[in-house]
Amino acid sequence: MTWDIEVYYDGDCPLCIREINMLRRLDKKGKIIFTDIASPDFPVQRGTIGWQVLMDRIHGRLPDGTTIEGVEVFRRLYTAVGFGWIVKVTRWPGISHLLDWAYNIFAKNRLKWTGRCEDGSCKI
Repeated sequence: MTWDIEVYYDGDCPLCIREINMLRRLDKKGKIIFTDIASPDFPVQRGTIGWQVLMDRIHGRLPDGTTIEGVEVFRRLYTAVGFGWIVKVTRWPGISHLLDWAYNIFAKNRLKWTGRCEDGSCKI
């Protein structure tokens, strides 16, 4: 069986884990490789991508080795589990820009919003 995307996710992020667990349940054909970057076994450097870069935004890897990030990762994940029809809507002008904007805000505030900051500092 071949895979469509490897997703690098933060296993210490409660919101991220909810999404990943849902995708695991939906991935009946094994099209997604799930890689937890918070795992002690995860190398600090993954190819040319450093751990902090992976923490800053969601990333994925395609079978040909291409790295993708941000909303495009979610599009590929949802396509892999059979929701390609929804993904098409996310590519429409306006909707696409809104999703990119919203994801950028989420990525910038993810640690704070998931209770992983202390004294105004968000360190991992």
